[in-house]
Amino acid sequence: MDLNYTPEQNALREEVRQWLADKVPAQPLQSFDTKEGFEQHRQWEKTLAEGNWGMVTWPVEYGGRGCDLIQWLIFEEEYYRAGAPLRVNQNGIFLLGPTLMEYGTAQQKERFINAMASGEEMWAQGWSEPGAGSDMAAIRSTAIREGEEYVINGQKIWSTRAVFADWVFCIFRTDPASSRHQGLSFIFVPLDAPGVTVRPIAQLDGLPGFAEIFFDDVRVPVANRLGEENQGWRIAMSTAGFERGLMLRSPARFQQTAKRLVELYRQHRDEVLDLSVADAVVKAYMGAQAYALSTYQTASKLMKGGKIGAEASLNKVFWSELDQQMHETALSILGARAELLPHAPAAGAVGNWLDGFLFAQSGPIYAGTNEIQRNIIAERLLGMPR
Repeated sequence: MDLNYTPEQNALREEVRQWLADKVPAQPLQSFDTKEGFEQHRQWEKTLAEGNWGMVTWPVEYGGRGCDLIQWLIFEEEYYRAGAPLRVNQNGIFLLGPTLMEYGTAQQKERFINAMASGEEMWAQGWSEPGAGSDMAAIRSTAIREGEEYVINGQKIWSTRAVFADWVFCIFRTDPASSRHQGLSFIFVPLDAPGVTVRPIAQLDGLPGFAEIFFDDVRVPVANRLGEENQGWRIAMSTAGFERGLMLRSPARFQQTAKRLVELYRQHRDEVLDLSVADAVVKAYMGAQAYALSTYQTASKLMKGGKIGAEASLNKVFWSELDQQMHETALSILGARAELLPHAPAAGAVGNWLDGFLFAQSGPIYAGTNEIQRNIIAERLLGMPR
């Protein structure tokens, strides 16, 4: 791995930096867990697409720039450095998009990818069910084929972005006689289809970041199935690999948080009586840099034809716990003021730390709980018995 950037990579960095300087909104957008904020973020996705920055690794014909993974990391570094809005369509562009590229038909790619990249269609993820959270093999919702349609019944829960999204990608049991990993299919469902009911679920901050979705005799065409019938588990595991591995949480996100944490400590150093806080700040900064170097190494491996395997679980555990540690340290520095929500009159920028802390609590849960990831690490990387 060469740690020096090429002239072409430096030129891309300058191009990205200048474009973001011209386009990033002067005022922060509202939370995309509100209807108004969601639409503001949708418009931002459209702005990105107009410059072909929606997903730079995608082919040009799908609204991308054909960038390699190192170029993507450079884009992410500049994106977070500029304080650009978070990506509301991350379920689509970071998870479903790469899966569609790998398993989708030409017609599916033509139908969905450009609309996804442009922000015209927003996606939610529908995997978890009551009684089948981290254990996706316990899924009971069914999609029974009738001619050229599937008739879907069941319930999904903890579906991120589903309150305001347009589509949801799900796993359903298409073979009623099957069990566990067998007989599952990966199917797209429009959230405005007859028989679909979406009920918001409040997060810790009271906003509807999640939803439960009920399917009552919902009919969708067989053309909405990704991959072969009853082969959905294999495809879903590919999507989970994208979620745990490289794309969903770029190191730039944590590097910027670490830099903000260092600055916060410098501003309040005289007020901090606990000497261990300084060590925690240094540890957080080192962790963010270590994760960045590891990601560059992984990107280099992939660009040479390698693959991400069970080590994706290592990534997921590391970045989710790093995010928690950084925000816990920030709250220790701020003391009682850390309890102020972002909209509190006296919050200033302090509330953003609490907001980040609350979100960080979900990190060890989504993309497969860290307990499950440690089982994967123990069994597949360390060779320990089940």
